[in-house]
Amino acid sequence: MARRALTHLDARNRPAMVDVGDKEVTHRSAAAEARIRLPSAVARALRASGHRTKKGPVFDTAIVAGVMAAKRTHELIPFCHPLGLENCQVHIEHKGGTDIIVRCETSIHHRTGVEMEALTGATIAALTIYDMCKALSHDIEIVSVRLLAKSGGRRAFARKAS
Repeated sequence: MARRALTHLDARNRPAMVDVGDKEVTHRSAAAEARIRLPSAVARALRASGHRTKKGPVFDTAIVAGVMAAKRTHELIPFCHPLGLENCQVHIEHKGGTDIIVRCETSIHHRTGVEMEALTGATIAALTIYDMCKALSHDIEIVSVRLLAKSGGRRAFARKAS
């Protein structure tokens, strides 16, 4: 396997934004997931309340926060290019048990990918859920954030089902 170089370093090994000016404009998309683990009592209380707390509707607020964050990723991560996302969808599921799954899907026609936007959207939505539920317990955990898939650039990626 060929060794890959870090892309955000210049010839002198100093931090630098990647020049995407010569890349081809293609349709690029990405999906990311964050998993939140609630204590059992919190999961029951949240479900019983219709996923509402004194701060308001937890999932609806987290969806808005995730989309807002994805759109502002370049303001949070220094070498991300400012992008006008064409689509950003945040979906939240609390199937059973104690886990909540947040999924963020992003897309654009551009010279650079949108995986950082998808990861940021999923992460901020998860943090919003934590914030809105922390009065019930500080034992809430964001146990993982991961890229699920990306397409449209030089290297497509799709995580194998686990």
